[in-house]
Amino acid sequence: MNGPQPGPGADRPGAPSAGGDFEIRVRGRIGDSFRSAFGEVTVRLRPAETVLYGVGLDQSALYGILDRIQALGLELLEVRRLP
Repeated sequence: MNGPQPGPGADRPGAPSAGGDFEIRVRGRIGDSFRSAFGEVTVRLRPAETVLYGVGLDQSALYGILDRIQALGLELLEVRRLP
């Protein structure tokens, strides 16, 4: 009998597990049109960057957000798991 298989990257040291809270920082202040692409996170604008806060994100949701950041041409500064 086969059980659920781990997702991509699950065997990497430090890979996030299900249900984590994350802070994702990108360079610059993103506008309203870009903000709508990130409906599942809280967006906070800082003077020189935008901070996205995701609560209870699983690995798939986190990678989806990172893919959107790349697709929109935003510069990723930092991703960190919150305690």
